[in-house]
Amino acid sequence: MAASPALLCLNAGSSSLKFSIYEDGDRRLAEGAVEEIGREGARAWLKPGDRAVQELPGRFPDHGAAVGGVFELLGRHAFPEPAGVGHRLVHGGEAHAAPERVTPALLATLRGLVPLAPLHMPSGLAGVEAVAARYPRVPQVVCFDTAFHRHLPGVARRLPLPQALPTGAIHRFGFHGLSYEYVVWRLGAVARGRLVIAHLGNGASMAAVRDGRSVDTSMGLTPAGGFMMGTRTGDLDPGVLVYLMRQARYDADRLDRLVNQQAGLLGVSELSADMKVLLDRRERDEGAALAVAMFCYQARKQVGAFAAALGGLDALVFTGGIGERAAPVRAEICAGLGHLGVRLDPVRNEAHADTVSAWDSPCAVRVIATNEELMIARHCRAILFPEPQEETR
Repeated sequence: MAASPALLCLNAGSSSLKFSIYEDGDRRLAEGAVEEIGREGARAWLKPGDRAVQELPGRFPDHGAAVGGVFELLGRHAFPEPAGVGHRLVHGGEAHAAPERVTPALLATLRGLVPLAPLHMPSGLAGVEAVAARYPRVPQVVCFDTAFHRHLPGVARRLPLPQALPTGAIHRFGFHGLSYEYVVWRLGAVARGRLVIAHLGNGASMAAVRDGRSVDTSMGLTPAGGFMMGTRTGDLDPGVLVYLMRQARYDADRLDRLVNQQAGLLGVSELSADMKVLLDRRERDEGAALAVAMFCYQARKQVGAFAAALGGLDALVFTGGIGERAAPVRAEICAGLGHLGVRLDPVRNEAHADTVSAWDSPCAVRVIATNEELMIARHCRAILFPEPQEETR
């Protein structure tokens, strides 16, 4: 049987670009990333199958250059031109709630959504444009992180704003949808229960999921909402922003930098946005200790709030870089959740086992390594190379 067309999947972050090549459905041929884009020490790497990691030195000032680095790495290892390219885009706005094939009209619409995700949308769109410049005839598909939350109930979706405002466009969208979609698929039948999924990384959010569908989520109109993150504030008393505008003469650009780039773990610790660095330093650095404690406290509160929204909790799932690899963070979040039936097994937790709850824990606690690129590949293949439908008689 001939191999199915190879698909290139690009997952752009604010300062990174992850990529994978898939063939024959879920078979990954290679994976890699361009890291620290726009900074000193940027690097690109590729891991073809089971072979050793290959690195590409160079400067990657923006995401367009990073895509060029991906093409160079793939060319060095004789990967053919992809039959299609799929992209993760953070925001789909009101009108785009499912993966779509890229057209000039769609791109024009998506550029108008940049103000809703200024850290992420420009990098994602730059990837689409760079691919089109290199492979103008290769079809592309965009997959929206907001799509998983498209059926949020009105009480969770609506923001408490006057009817006179355009509430149809200003509401809770939610993000990290491709990650949540993957976790729900991995859980299978377990996802029919009441779940809280915690995607904890430099950007962090949670979703309350019932029977596989999102019923609430911590992020809102933009990815800046929710609980504190690496450099983002999460939810703030809106009076704080009004105060800064009036008393400190902050304008919109300065507020944007504060909320998205200067706050969170970085702002509190005055050291780093990297949880690993903060965990290593917290015993001797008060700022690091406070940042970690605040993060765990706010995450614990969010789990409790979503358990209330769900009417109980059957499973708590950790995913994302921090959720998958920071055992102390998982332990500190779960330490205050015994009233919800959460009991952690410290040995399993330190070993990063798939299940880290104690054998007698009423609530299962799982650790699942997310795979957004696999979901991109599946959506891309379904749109570009749909399976033929059997005729019915």
